[in-house]
Amino acid sequence: MDSGLVGAGKQLLHVDIYIDEHQPSRGILALLSRLRPNWKAQDIQMKTFTEGITNQLIGCYVGSLLEPGCVLVRLYGKMTELYVNRDHEVEMFQILHAHRCGPEIYCSFQNGICYEFVRGTVLDDKLLQQPSIYRLIAAEMGKIHSIQPKSGRPVKPVLWTKMSHFLKLVQSSVSSSPAGQWYIGSSADLQKVPSFKTLSQEMESLKRHLSEIDSPTVLCHNDLLTKNIIYNEKEGMVKFIDYEYADYNYQAFDIGNHFNEFAGVNDVNYDLYPSWELQRDWLTAYLESYKHSTGREVTVTEAEVTQLYIQVCKFSLVLLLEGLEYLNIMRLVYAFQQHPYVCRAVEWRGGNISPSYFNNLLFQLAPPTQRKPNHPQLTHHCSNFDGLHLS
Repeated sequence: MDSGLVGAGKQLLHVDIYIDEHQPSRGILALLSRLRPNWKAQDIQMKTFTEGITNQLIGCYVGSLLEPGCVLVRLYGKMTELYVNRDHEVEMFQILHAHRCGPEIYCSFQNGICYEFVRGTVLDDKLLQQPSIYRLIAAEMGKIHSIQPKSGRPVKPVLWTKMSHFLKLVQSSVSSSPAGQWYIGSSADLQKVPSFKTLSQEMESLKRHLSEIDSPTVLCHNDLLTKNIIYNEKEGMVKFIDYEYADYNYQAFDIGNHFNEFAGVNDVNYDLYPSWELQRDWLTAYLESYKHSTGREVTVTEAEVTQLYIQVCKFSLVLLLEGLEYLNIMRLVYAFQQHPYVCRAVEWRGGNISPSYFNNLLFQLAPPTQRKPNHPQLTHHCSNFDGLHLS
């Protein structure tokens, strides 16, 4: 029996089918009989793109994967409903597609969704560093950030709600598991992980101060790692995929999150973190796109780039506490230990983070011309932070 799911003003087909993640072919064929009734079962080919931490993705096609009509079937990972609002994800699909920023979603089923295949190449670390490509990414983000809420009413950033929710999930996991078994690192590293009380205090401190920065609340992707960016060289464009965490959030957070993703996900290498020169070029392309998409004068000044850069640096502090996935919180200690700037600044004192961490991180991330204790602009922007000052 089929039913309707209301998203962004459009009813989405829901097919009452459950697909076995271990033997998905039979369920997928039943699903495709609804979506592609002209396809013959014996002609349908399937390709598994990823078996990641949270989802399984299977491409279904007849003939060639690159031909129009290819269907992506995504099977939700077990228990992901604990931290992903699937109805909201569908709404984000519909909104982004309506603004030509995302693929069309075809239907939902009991444990997943089906949507349009985005043709192109999944980015890697090298492509991410190429000016012609990162400028496309900046421009696409600027376009998405310009999308206004349908209601026209002010919206609140989702960041602090999400952070609180994830900390509670991990705390619940810790309290319900035998000592140490919740953690994926070594026992020595476990001793260095800050307590949940400390993490909560750090979060509240960041919330208090970052809320005063005046970073606009915009529609954000919130998880823009390389594998969520598709580059179509032929058409000279990029598209973002996977909207599980898409929501209204701070502009500087979305950019800072993407910059952190330059370092990678599995094999983290913070030598790849974008230089000041790359960030300046990236932010200029972003502001040009954002201004154009919001109907403003496209001219971008050096002061505007610097202001946004400082905001992004400050929100990068959040990204070492906040992970929009469960495992990001689990590997918090690895982010501290491997970041070339952070590792020199962090001092573990009985599970507490030294204030010198925040001080040195912002100092080291400042552009070379601003790495001076008496730099008036940077000092002014940092003056209201507890434990965050240039020395």
